[in-house]
Amino acid sequence: MTIAARLLDVIEHDILPLTHRGVAAGNKVFGAAILKKSDLSLVIAETNNELENPLWHGEVHALKRFHETTPGIPTKDLIFLSTHEPCTMCMSAITWAGFDNFYYFFSHEDSRDAFAIPHDLKILKEVFGLEPGGYRRTNAFWHSYALAYLVEAESEPRRTELKTQVARIRAAYDGLSGIYQSGKDDNKIPLA
Repeated sequence: MTIAARLLDVIEHDILPLTHRGVAAGNKVFGAAILKKSDLSLVIAETNNELENPLWHGEVHALKRFHETTPGIPTKDLIFLSTHEPCTMCMSAITWAGFDNFYYFFSHEDSRDAFAIPHDLKILKEVFGLEPGGYRRTNAFWHSYALAYLVEAESEPRRTELKTQVARIRAAYDGLSGIYQSGKDDNKIPLA
């Protein structure tokens, strides 16, 4: 199994069910997981929990739960997976936690355009003066990878199979986004 195939499976079968429950409660659609580099086994999957604490974005909540439940695993031996390209807070948390990588499914532009959650790009622009994509995807701390590029790099027939899975995941998140958007006025998330 390739890394693209495994990460898509984790999104679809581990993160997405958690996100269904989180969105039903009023949380946003963002989730994350941590896997072992050695065998791509899942260490932990989590989803957004901003209703409990506005800092518990999917990535930060996954890091919190990882450190609570699995102490002692060096982050250099792990893969960080995010359903959505991490915001500046989450990128910083991934960096401070010691990860040398992160992979993401949806881009910041997807968060803004497809999910009507523009805060990531707004913060990049207003606080850091950066345009979309203006941060360094490869730097002294980590390398980031868009799953879309990994899927495109697969050979046939695997690429077509993965594109079908990508479409299925996108459709599931589109549905969750509609649920979140219809109820977000009732939650207490500061940047809803």
